[in-house]
Order: sequence, then structure tokens, then C-alpha cells
Amino acid sequence: MGVFVFLPLVLPLTAWPIARLAEQHLHPRTATRLLTVVAAVMALCSTVCLALVMVVGTAQLPGNPLPDGWSDPEVRAAVPYDEIVGKAAIPALCAVVAASARALWRHGRVRRRAHRALSGLPDTGVAVLPDDVPYAYALPGGRRDRVVVSTALLDCLEPGERRALFAHERAHLAAGHHRFLLAVRLAALANPFLRPLRTAVSYTAERWADEAAARTVGDRRAVATAIGKAALVSRGTPVATLAGLAAPGPVPRRVAALLGPAPAVRTWPPVFTSVGLAAWAAAAGTAVSAMSSANAAVTMFLILRAATPF
Repeated sequence: MGVFVFLPLVLPLTAWPIARLAEQHLHPRTATRLLTVVAAVMALCSTVCLALVMVVGTAQLPGNPLPDGWSDPEVRAAVPYDEIVGKAAIPALCAVVAASARALWRHGRVRRRAHRALSGLPDTGVAVLPDDVPYAYALPGGRRDRVVVSTALLDCLEPGERRALFAHERAHLAAGHHRFLLAVRLAALANPFLRPLRTAVSYTAERWADEAAARTVGDRRAVATAIGKAALVSRGTPVATLAGLAAPGPVPRRVAALLGPAPAVRTWPPVFTSVGLAAWAAAAGTAVSAMSSANAAVTMFLILRAATPF
């Protein structure tokens, strides 16, 4: 198995350049999808390899429930530095599982509470709550996807800006942006090297909804104004995995982008450009990560199968 088992733990570094350049040079829809796929695959591969290393570490613990053959020197020799890394992988994997479970639990709890709070309102696509606190966010799930907005925020916006607000939130729901946000959040918890991708997707998902709202409303300046006003007064969303008009992030960059021309739609950037080279580097890193984790998993399976008495 050799060093291949450790490569997926550090290969997310190859995606750092595209995480930055995608925000600037790719269409937000393309950037969101690309970065989410890269983050999800790399997080899965690094978690698999961490689990493989943990197997060897667990087999060395006294009283473990694993077969005795799994702690033989031949098995432990399959993973370099198993004496240190194998045991260190145990708390590391436990921390990943606990953090991911907590994030999923919190995401589900916030959504359930939000749906319960709307249970007495008419079953419409927009829920306007009489509240002195300004906020707006897209709430997926339940009997139907809904846009939740407070009267305090609506009072701060002009009619054209309100249309932009609703178009923005509906774009989040239509594209399922909460799934992208949740996926990259879990990926960043699985491997801290993926945090730049989580930050980038949080921005590109909002830019994706900005552009969709601008097309729907037909007025890019109205969308930019609505974003600026909402960012000044809004509390944002109840959890980071839900999307909203005034999500935390570089709001001035979003406004500046809307005041300029619409971005060109490309499925893949030109090769001989900075963003093209960064995209291919991330793709190569993802492919190597997948192959390394698959190689390590197959090798470990064959070794443990041979060492397990029947």
C-alpha cells in the first residue's frame, strides 16, 4: 500500500488555485458544480484512507475485537509508520465522524424548526413573517420549498428590489444550492485542506443566484441594490448550509459583478489560461486521489483477507 494511502490526505492542496480563480473567471454555476465535485471526491478519498490507516492502528490495541491476524507484523508493515500514524488515525477519524454527524444534525434540526414555525401559515411558496428582525432565506424540504422573509426586511426594499429578493431566493431553491453548501461543509470537516473550496462555493452559489435573479428581473442594478441593502440590515440565514440573499461573504464583490456585464457561460475554461491550468491541476489531483484510495483499499482488503483465519 505504501505512501499511496497518505496521498489523498494532502492532495486537496492541488485544488487551492482553482478555488480562488474559479470565483473570478468561471461562470458561478460552473464554478459551484466543479468545486463541489472536487471537494466531495477528495473528502471521500481522504476519509477512506484515514479509515484504512486506522484499521492497522486499532489492531494494535489490546482487547480490540479485530482478528488476531490483523496485528501481525506482515499486516502492519503494509502501512508505513503504522506505529504512530495508525494510532493517531483513531482519534482523527472519530473527530471527523463526530463533526460531520453534528453538522448534519444541526442542519436537520434548523430545517425542522423552521418548517414547524411556518406550520400555521398558508401553504404558499413565500412565507412573510411579521418580525422586527430583517432576514430572508430559502427553506427547502417539507411539503414544498419556500422562501422565508420578514416584514422588517421587506420594509427596507423598494418594489423592484423585492422582486429581486424573491427571484434570488427562488433561484437558490430551484438549483438546490443547500445541497452544494452542505456537501462542501462536510468535505471541509473531513479534510481541513478543503476549507478554501467551502468558502469559494459559499460565494459562487450566491453569485449563481444573483445572475439568475438578474435574468428574471431584467435589471442587474436592482439586484445589486437589493443585495447591498439586505447585507447592511439582515441577520443572514439561520445556518450556513441554507442560502440567502444576504449570506456572509464578500458582498462588495457580488455587487460589483452585478454592475458589470453578465459572465460568459463555459462548461470548461480554456486550457492555456491560469484558470484552465488550475482546473486541470484540480482534476488531476482528484483523479490521483481517487486512484490512490482505490489502490490502498484493494491492497488492504487483500492483505487482511490473507491474514484472516477461516
